[in-house]
Amino acid sequence: MRIKAATAVEKGVLEIRELELGEPRQGEVLVKLAACGICHTDTSTLNLVVPSPLPMVLGHEGVGIVEKAGPGVQSLQPGDHVILSFPSCGNCPSCRSGKPYACDTSSELFFNGIYQSGGTRIKDDEGRDVGSLFGQGSFADHCIVSERSAVKVDPEVDMKPLCSLACGAQTGAGAVLNLMKPTPGDSVAVFGCGAVGMSAIMAAKLAGCSTIIGVDAVPSRLDMALECGATHVINGKEVPDIAAEILRLTGGRGTNFALESSGAAALVPPMLNGLAKEGLAVIVSFAGDVELNMSMIFVGSCRTLAGTVEGAAEPQTFIPKLVQFYKEGRFPVDKLAAYYPFDQIHQAFADSASGKSIKPILLFE
Repeated sequence: MRIKAATAVEKGVLEIRELELGEPRQGEVLVKLAACGICHTDTSTLNLVVPSPLPMVLGHEGVGIVEKAGPGVQSLQPGDHVILSFPSCGNCPSCRSGKPYACDTSSELFFNGIYQSGGTRIKDDEGRDVGSLFGQGSFADHCIVSERSAVKVDPEVDMKPLCSLACGAQTGAGAVLNLMKPTPGDSVAVFGCGAVGMSAIMAAKLAGCSTIIGVDAVPSRLDMALECGATHVINGKEVPDIAAEILRLTGGRGTNFALESSGAAALVPPMLNGLAKEGLAVIVSFAGDVELNMSMIFVGSCRTLAGTVEGAAEPQTFIPKLVQFYKEGRFPVDKLAAYYPFDQIHQAFADSASGKSIKPILLFE
């Protein structure tokens, strides 16, 4: 079938093109997209920060309705409303133990443009293969995904504000709820108040954290952080010593937990230096290289630095939890959404880069 899709044709160049989408294969479904969020990973792929074969249809935070189920699909049928999340093989030890975020083939399935069963599903007018980011490629009016990646949701809930549950919100909230696992009264600092960081702030509030510190350099984002549950905010451009400010706000002790979601390597040392003894810091961004005094930061203070993908989440169980929190008014990701018609995708990317929009969402209807 013919589709319209935003395709990375070369480094930094994104074009809306008409392409040919094939049929869903074993264990796959065809989805008509209603909306798709723009995530920093789309930008990184477009700019080849993450090496990926081009051309490739970007987009990995799609929501829509199943139009057709391929052979062997058991959990979905036409008409089901779905949130499309990250791919995993289902066969490696991590997948079999309920940890698809640590799938042995995750990098290949995320960024090589191919599907778990092999190959691509899209061709251009010259018959050449076109990849799909995250085995999804949801910057398009239709896409094909693995049944494992499609999470069925309540059809009564408007899916459009929930795009970020597929990746960004799942990453931020999951890092807090699945990895940090704070208890009431704990403290957390969140570096970077984009969609990932803001979701972490919401999750920290859900968990009952008493001190939630948001760190960013965009004043409007800091205002939103307070609205989403932060008890304190720090403007990284105005405060010369972020770690010292965190220590001041926590009575000299530091935070129990910290999250780095800004992608700025320079923020890693103050994040670690602002941790309490036995504190846990989690990196979820492509922060880059940074020098650390290992013995001073980790050994004497018994701190831990960890990394995780997609919030250490199993989408089929975690995304429905987030949807329920949203329905209860306790996870208001709709506050982050800014909507754009599909043909305004370049403006949406620009607004994301400038900080004007926290979670740009493309609409296909």
